[in-house]
Amino acid sequence: MSDIDAAAGRYTTIAAEHRSELDIKRSRFITVLRRTETEEEARSLVADLRREFHDARHHCSAFVLGPGREIQRSNDDGEPSGTAGIPMLEALTKRETFSGATDLSDITAVTVRYFGGILLGAGGLVRAYSESVSSALSGAPLLRRRRMRLYGIPAGHSAAGRLENELRTAGVSVLGTDYSAAGASIRVALPDMPDALDAFHARLASLTAGASDPVPLGTEWIDRD
Repeated sequence: MSDIDAAAGRYTTIAAEHRSELDIKRSRFITVLRRTETEEEARSLVADLRREFHDARHHCSAFVLGPGREIQRSNDDGEPSGTAGIPMLEALTKRETFSGATDLSDITAVTVRYFGGILLGAGGLVRAYSESVSSALSGAPLLRRRRMRLYGIPAGHSAAGRLENELRTAGVSVLGTDYSAAGASIRVALPDMPDALDAFHARLASLTAGASDPVPLGTEWIDRD
C-alpha cells in the first residue's frame, strides 16, 4: 500500500497536464503526465500520443488510479520486459508529495521514445524510463484531494445570507445556497473526520441556537489547494 491516510480521506494528484523531455545517449524520452480517473481515460492518453508521435518506436505507460491506488498498470510497449513500464510505475508510486507522503494517484504517465542508435542495455533503460517520469513529476503542479461530507443547512430566506457569512467566517467550506419557495438550503463540505464533524455540529448549534439541523447529502472527493 501507500502512505495514504484512509481515515483522513486524502490523496494527491496532478493539477494539470505536464510534459518534459530528456535526451539520453541520443534517444529522446518525451514524458506526458495527465490526470485520469478511469482506465479508459488512461488508455485514451496513450492513444492520443500514439497519434501525435506516430513515428516513435515506443509509447510506454504506467498509471495509478483510485483514492486508495487500487488500480496500478504498466506497459513496456516493445521494450524488453520490465525495463520501461515497471520503472515508470515505481516512479509514480514512490514519489513523495506533500509532507513526505507517497500518495500520488489518478495519474497516467506515457513516455515516448525515439531511438537514437545507441543501445542502452536493460539497466540503462530502467534508469532512463524511471528518470524520465521522475523528471516530469519534478515540474508538474500537484494538488490534494479530500473526501468531504456534504450537508444542507435549512434556513429562512431572511436568515440565509447572514448564516452563510458566519459559516464562511468560521472556516466552513460553503459550496452555495439553494433557494425555493419554502426557504433556503446552505450547502457545506466538511472533512470526513469525526472531530471535524463534531466541531461543525457544535458551531452550527451556537449560530442557530439549535434551531437548524443539517441534512446529510453524502460524501464527495473535492480538490483542495
